[in-house]
Amino acid sequence: MSNYYSAITSSLYVYSPLTNGFYPRELREVYDDAGSWPDDGIAVSDVVYREYQTLPPPEGKMRVAGTDGLPAWADIPAPSVAELKAEATATLSALMAKANAAIAPLQDAVDIDDATEAERASLTAWKKYRIALNRLDLSAAPDIAWPAYPF
Repeated sequence: MSNYYSAITSSLYVYSPLTNGFYPRELREVYDDAGSWPDDGIAVSDVVYREYQTLPPPEGKMRVAGTDGLPAWADIPAPSVAELKAEATATLSALMAKANAAIAPLQDAVDIDDATEAERASLTAWKKYRIALNRLDLSAAPDIAWPAYPF
């Protein structure tokens, strides 16, 4: 037990359960001057620091403050409904931008009566795709039936 205690007291880092962060002891004065040294800091061994700060987390896990105040691995929570809707909205915006960029020059060719049959067919396909995007119900995220990309 004394070796463990010795390793902890000579530790180079403290862990704050409140911020879920590690702080180097050698910078304590800087943190104190800034008023940001954690009051709840717990000295941790270099092994704990390496496992929870420098190595990547296990698949599907994230670092949290454990019930004992030390770092622990916990399952990454599933995204919220709001996060899923935001992701779907961002995807829709990106797909619409691509569709609009594809449609503009094709529409120009049609407007000046200089479009080939292939360009007219492509324009129709892109417009159908854009209409399908507009009709999507994003509230169903993540179960959205995205339309097939035209080409």
